[in-house]
Amino acid sequence: MNDICATLNHYPTQFNSIISQICATHIIRTSNIVIIMSKSPTSSSSPPSATAIINHQYCVPHEVDLIITKQVTFGGDDNFTVTDINKNVVFTVMGPLATFVMPRKERFLRDARGNTVLRLRKAIGDDIWKAYRGESTEQRDLIFSRRQPPPFQLKANMGVFLANNTTQVCDFKILKQNSFGQSWLVCIGESDNVVAQITHEVFTWFSRKKFMVKVYPNIDYAFIVALTVTLEYHLSHSDLAKFSS
Repeated sequence: MNDICATLNHYPTQFNSIISQICATHIIRTSNIVIIMSKSPTSSSSPPSATAIINHQYCVPHEVDLIITKQVTFGGDDNFTVTDINKNVVFTVMGPLATFVMPRKERFLRDARGNTVLRLRKAIGDDIWKAYRGESTEQRDLIFSRRQPPPFQLKANMGVFLANNTTQVCDFKILKQNSFGQSWLVCIGESDNVVAQITHEVFTWFSRKKFMVKVYPNIDYAFIVALTVTLEYHLSHSDLAKFSS
């Protein structure tokens, strides 16, 4: 049986397994994570242990395909519906009710029952999205932050930093996959080890924006959905820092 051993220097227990599916034998290093990988699992191998960023319930031992659709609203609210391939609602993403008095950009990720899973917050003029557990904004409930690339960096990656990471080395990154800026990969740290794929389906100007997301086995799909929602904001609001450059 193939082994995957993940050792974290200072993360709490819930971050103690960072995994990926990969065919070559090598070592991945970031400032916080050392992952020793053997040959990739075959179909008969047991799947690697779960990597829970938000919650273990969002980690399953098979690939998860999700469709994230932005709803067209007259008020300009950032509302999304997340469905599986059978059109079952998995999550919804809603903006705050009183957006005109909010000094910060916020989105709330809710499960199918309407329970708030996390709060995404971006201050005006800030280039960082922060994700908090539930509806909290307390530092102790911070889960991760996602930083946008500077406008002058045409091919910059978006870095994702877990709560206890105090270094300049990201734990995950969002990497542009093609020159047309329509697909991206979520990778572990500074490596090329993929944990999810994000594809933007292009329609007409007035059509609903749609993202097709493939999450690899045992990767927290709520985490990937949250990253995709912040990516959509970046694509919609950056005229200079286009990911398609």
